[in-house]
Amino acid sequence: MIAIRAAKAATVAAIALFATLVAFGNLTDYNTNFVFVEHVMSMDTIFPFSTIKYRAITSPALWHAAYALIIAMEAGTALLCWIGAAALARRLRADAAAFNRAKAFSVAGLTLGFLLWQVGFMSIAGEWFGMWQSQQWNGVPSAFRFVITIIAVLIFVALPDHDFDRGAA
Repeated sequence: MIAIRAAKAATVAAIALFATLVAFGNLTDYNTNFVFVEHVMSMDTIFPFSTIKYRAITSPALWHAAYALIIAMEAGTALLCWIGAAALARRLRADAAAFNRAKAFSVAGLTLGFLLWQVGFMSIAGEWFGMWQSQQWNGVPSAFRFVITIIAVLIFVALPDHDFDRGAA
């Protein structure tokens, strides 16, 4: 059904828009979220009795490098998803094999976004740096929302499409 294919293109475009706005915000308002990275990596707001503080990174150069990697992954997610959404939109009425092949950029972009927010924010920041312990700088709930949204779109897009009656809408 063409409506399902259009929905796949639209949901990938929605993730592309989200990642674009996040990357744009981080570039144009660099210091706001840089402070977030600084506090998470320096672990200066986790529980005072925590025994994992030895993991802290207090080098501003490493904070900037980590933030640059985050922004690059956000931008990469956006770019791959925009390309993917366009590829899907161009092949809405194509045969199933062509439409399924057109999913490659979408799958790559969605996977990159999933890895950024799941591995980067939930695993590394949340667990390794103990971000969940911080009252002020806990980004785990937000990252979880992003991960769930992205994985839902990834699953939806990855479902195989079949040929449909060309006369049907």
